[in-house]
Amino acid sequence: MQTEWTASIRADELGFRVEAKALLQRVRLHADQGQLVGLIGPNGAGKSTLLRAIAGVLRPQEGAVWLEGEELDSLPAKDVAARMALVPQIAPYTHGFTARELVLMGRYPHLGRFQIEGAADEAIAREAMELTETDEFADRTLDTLSGGERQRVFVSRALAQQPRVLLLDEPTANLDVLHKLRVLDLVRRLVDEGLTAVAAIHDLGMAARYCDRLVLLNGGRVLAEGPPEEVLVPEIIESAFGVRSAVYRDPVTGSLTVSLIAPADENGSHPPEPVAKGGNGRAAQHPQDSRTVGPGPRADEL
Repeated sequence: MQTEWTASIRADELGFRVEAKALLQRVRLHADQGQLVGLIGPNGAGKSTLLRAIAGVLRPQEGAVWLEGEELDSLPAKDVAARMALVPQIAPYTHGFTARELVLMGRYPHLGRFQIEGAADEAIAREAMELTETDEFADRTLDTLSGGERQRVFVSRALAQQPRVLLLDEPTANLDVLHKLRVLDLVRRLVDEGLTAVAAIHDLGMAARYCDRLVLLNGGRVLAEGPPEEVLVPEIIESAFGVRSAVYRDPVTGSLTVSLIAPADENGSHPPEPVAKGGNGRAAQHPQDSRTVGPGPRADEL
């Protein structure tokens, strides 16, 4: 069954409850081909639940998910896995497996029932590990790796699936600063080449820098949705996170930066929002680097 409007991924009116608690409440989301959509929000907002519902890991009690115009529930699991990959926030049990073995598991959706991995699958897995810089510990078991190294291996496994839709739940949570940049640079490059990605990201500055659109969840509801400059405004941030903030353009990258000031319930005056001024008194235009995404306003248009 095809929808009238075909997005790479589309969620309509999703609802999910656990006992009396609503984790998702009429949530709608869409991501088109070549878009990186960021899910942001406080802890317990529903980001992980939404990603698991989109991936088909859990079945929402209300609404439906559509993958490339077809209702997810109507598709065989193997077909879904050949098109869409999920990098979970909490890695499943992997004791005894080497990094290479785990990455090769990403080839299973593309193999026949009794087929084993061939030379082509080995090459795809090797390339995925090179992209994430995990090939150096390909033969080590996962329990000997750090949390950040294991996270990169799971990203490698997802890439080895060669999906058209990539879902990532806090992909940089355990990574050092260098590998946070490299993983998000990689995802951004793949998106620019046609991949569709939806990622839950805690770091608001990183979300603004890499994502085309943001969906802000709070209490299982969508509080705001749109380009980063429409979602990341101090009033909305305070409403969702309970903190006062200043939002401005980074003078080096040109992307939005969020500076957290204090909890909203603390007394004290609000410091002025920093603005880089040019010689004419207007906000100065700063050069954008290759990781600044979307057609958002230039610094001199703010």
